[in-house]
Amino acid sequence: MIATLLALLYVWVHARPLDSIEQRTLNPTYITDAVTQHLWLTSVSTVLVLVLALGGGILLTRPALRRLAPLVTGLANIGQAAPAIGLLVLLSLWWGIGFGTAVMGMVAYSVLPVLRNTIVGIQQVDAPVVDAARGLGMGSSAVLFRVELPLAVPVILAGIRTALVFNVGVGTLATFVNAGGLGDMIVNGIKLQRTPVLVTGAVLVASLALLIDWLGSVVEDRFRTR
Repeated sequence: MIATLLALLYVWVHARPLDSIEQRTLNPTYITDAVTQHLWLTSVSTVLVLVLALGGGILLTRPALRRLAPLVTGLANIGQAAPAIGLLVLLSLWWGIGFGTAVMGMVAYSVLPVLRNTIVGIQQVDAPVVDAARGLGMGSSAVLFRVELPLAVPVILAGIRTALVFNVGVGTLATFVNAGGLGDMIVNGIKLQRTPVLVTGAVLVASLALLIDWLGSVVEDRFRTR
């Protein structure tokens, strides 16, 4: 489906008479650079989300910190509840514009699904299973890594998949803090009133989101506990 969508886009663009501005934008070098920047933004922000949300979610399921889970989840919800463009503007006032600001905004917006699903996934493991593992002589670490996390993997991967798609979408707003990405094409198409540039940027973002979502589903099925 994605290949068909991109093929139709290619045929449509090349069937139109492009002016000099559209030709400077719709060339392989510019498009490749924009896609690469977008993937880099998405990759860096996703790695940070995994480090923060997976580690935090595991810690918040431990008895000593379990009472803090609602508070931390509520704080993470603030980042997603706020409009993404408003969040980026506020961050740019503190840290200036650039790649780092865009990444922090994307992390704040997409950390909730992974954090929440990590907590829920571990908490939904049946207590008798955990008790049986402890009865076999497993310590806390062994129970976590050999029982709880393997059984929580499907729920955790669903959260990661959602965060990835969020990052692809929010990454288009990185253009407003001078961080590049496919958002540059979309904004340029709107400002310059060049429909081919706008449509190309939008279709590439949609295709990238669909591709990452499909790859996430493949990984989720591959690592699902049998």
